[in-house]
Amino acid sequence: MLPDLAIAHDFSLKSCNTFGIDARARRYLRIHSVAELAAALANPSLAGMPRLLLGGGSNILLTGDFDGVVLHMAIAGRAVLGERGGHTLVRAAAGENWHAFVQWTLAQGLGGLENMSLIPGTVGASPIQNIGAYGVELKDVFDAVTVYDIASGQLRSMDAAACRFGYRDSIFKHADGAGLVIVDVTFALPTAWAPNLRYAELAQAVAQAGMAAPSAQGISETVVAIRRRKLPDPAVIGNAGSFFKNPVVSSARCRDLLAAFPALVHHAQADGSEKLAAGWLIDQCGWKGRNLGAAGVYPKQALVLVNNGGASGAEVLALANAIRDDVAARYGVTLEAEPVFV
Repeated sequence: MLPDLAIAHDFSLKSCNTFGIDARARRYLRIHSVAELAAALANPSLAGMPRLLLGGGSNILLTGDFDGVVLHMAIAGRAVLGERGGHTLVRAAAGENWHAFVQWTLAQGLGGLENMSLIPGTVGASPIQNIGAYGVELKDVFDAVTVYDIASGQLRSMDAAACRFGYRDSIFKHADGAGLVIVDVTFALPTAWAPNLRYAELAQAVAQAGMAAPSAQGISETVVAIRRRKLPDPAVIGNAGSFFKNPVVSSARCRDLLAAFPALVHHAQADGSEKLAAGWLIDQCGWKGRNLGAAGVYPKQALVLVNNGGASGAEVLALANAIRDDVAARYGVTLEAEPVFV
């Protein structure tokens, strides 16, 4: 027996995306269980419609109304599963708020996620983007993900290799992962926890706070303080966090750029490539604090594009394109957006 579905018509998505873009969906449905997901996918009135799976809406730019059905993942649940191979396994459902889940793990006495505190969004979206902050990426603490395979109508588990994690990338952002809906994620958190202070800004902040032997909770609080100082609260100023990825170039290309721009901010990668600071490139092109219509660049962080009030997705997109064109013209580097454009 399939569950009844509370399908909404002509639904405003303004509260469902952190940019606060007032786009509308032809149909909208909150998904609270795998059974509801299966029922929605089998529903004849929704068949053939374009489909958008939505989590916290923190990594999306709605460029206009969506003439299809939005399936808003709200499956809840979290549990400590036990220990295996020096790790404690913890599972959270796709609809759980990411930061609340991080705080819950800390309350259980489990460290490992603290460097990624206050990242907006849901647990289900975290593997898609391979989220990361302050020296830790999701793949570093990942064990497995349960997905609903739309083609087969079956649940299956995928390990890290199957997810093909990369820098802000995974199989779920590519064609062969488009039919996979994340239901829950299992994390492997170190039983013998040690602080990860490889990121210089975090290490400096911890030292300034006088934490000689920082706890996971202490690091989380420090990360939260840094993020709140540097980044706007989406509840106050619409935004999707860092809008552009930090571009990666070859070491030879980096040397050429350094010859022309000696102050270029760059970070050597394990494979010999160099990661450039997109925020620095944007700032040097004079965009920090500038507006284009109702969209703008946050004055405290050039990586963050903001909705100053009433901006359309088209205005944000026009701003992003102008920034990308300026950076490409000056540095010969093409910036790639982090959010998904719909």
